[in-house]
Amino acid sequence: MKLLIIGAGPGGYETAIRAAQLGHDVTLVEKGELGGTCLNIGCIPTKTLVKIASLYKDIKRSEEFGIEVEGYKLNEEVIYERKKKVVKSLQDGIDFLFKGYPNLTYIKGFASFKDSKTVIVKKNEGGEEELTFDKCIVATGSKDMNPLPGKELPNVLSSTDLLNLKEIPKSMIVIGTGVIGLEFASIYSIFGTDVTVIGNNVFKVSDGEVQKRLKSVLKSDTLKFEVKQRAQKIEQDGDLLKVTTKMTGKDKEKEYNAEYVLVALGRSCNTDGLNTEAAGLKTEKGGLVVDENLMTNVENIYAIGDVIYGNTQLAHLASAQGIWLVEKFSNVKTKIRLDLVPSVLYTTPEVAMIGKTEEELTEEGTEFIKSKFLYQSNGKALSASETEGFVKIIASPDKKKILGCHILGAEADFMIHFANIAMTNDLSVEDLTDMIYAHPTVSEVFKDAVEMLEDKSINTPNTNK
Repeated sequence: MKLLIIGAGPGGYETAIRAAQLGHDVTLVEKGELGGTCLNIGCIPTKTLVKIASLYKDIKRSEEFGIEVEGYKLNEEVIYERKKKVVKSLQDGIDFLFKGYPNLTYIKGFASFKDSKTVIVKKNEGGEEELTFDKCIVATGSKDMNPLPGKELPNVLSSTDLLNLKEIPKSMIVIGTGVIGLEFASIYSIFGTDVTVIGNNVFKVSDGEVQKRLKSVLKSDTLKFEVKQRAQKIEQDGDLLKVTTKMTGKDKEKEYNAEYVLVALGRSCNTDGLNTEAAGLKTEKGGLVVDENLMTNVENIYAIGDVIYGNTQLAHLASAQGIWLVEKFSNVKTKIRLDLVPSVLYTTPEVAMIGKTEEELTEEGTEFIKSKFLYQSNGKALSASETEGFVKIIASPDKKKILGCHILGAEADFMIHFANIAMTNDLSVEDLTDMIYAHPTVSEVFKDAVEMLEDKSINTPNTNK
């Protein structure tokens, strides 16, 4: 099969490699850098900053552990260069992987549809190439979204702009309380920037108990939240920027000033220049409309990841969708569960979740039981002074299924996969409690949370005495 993939973000390049492994003739087209948004201006550079912020926070509190450090400071140039080095290393790694598949052709250029069977590629090096395909997968991702008046002002930043900033701002307003806004707010507040986060609800996609606790955990001398309000406009106000907001459900306005403003109101589907009309592709708000098989309204043209209208915007979901697709093309029986997608918010501490929230289950009328175990009762967390947070497990009343897991705390990105494995393989609460967990580990917070569902938690006080 001749397979064309447009876009080399995680979804595109991982799908290309899997398709090549399965013996298909694969052509991958990308106008920018390998790795797309995630590697270049998203997941990877921000996680590099998260690690630096975590180390800096540990140094600041080192006396608590009996370590005295004098004269430490942040070096903005080294931070910036480290971010670039990490990204470049991973880009080179992807390029090296491509070389192992002679049936995979990588073209650097901009692809647009000529018709439903043909794509024109304007090569970065010059010239054009016309490509035909048996099947095409569109994986062009997403783009920054900023609808606010004043977006053109100096020091009004997108997440991409902030990652390219070589200085640490003295003050910054973050507009948006989703993943992008909260991660940058957490990072820069630890760096010492006076950060004000403006939005309606804090991380509204998470479980209600996580939302309530997260705001108080992140709040500090350098990070404050102004919620239940929406930004209306950004204006220059002397040497600073001024953000005017309106309170939710009220006519009352408020004003905030800072040196920089980060607009993190989410990302929109990126079909710019794709010439979807020529292929007859149906779109909604700029995104491609697909069916349950990820096929567009045009036979043999598919889409994965952020470019899909209404899709959850996660790199690993895009990759899973692409691999699921090419395995179906190849008649390979796949067990990938596209309905079970873990999600992580890399604040300090982290948030991780999978499955339904308590609010979603209540709204749909599904019965459930739940448990919650706190980090402060865990020996490893206590010794590391990482006692903020909890693990919350939601299960069916018969304890045969895990319906959801929500974690706020250290190593949440690791522990969420316990629940993921259980849910993907239909393991019961008993299956999880029968496991032996290593001691002392933070993973025992998860152990106690599932044991609480069966009244077996050793570390939970007996209230029936």
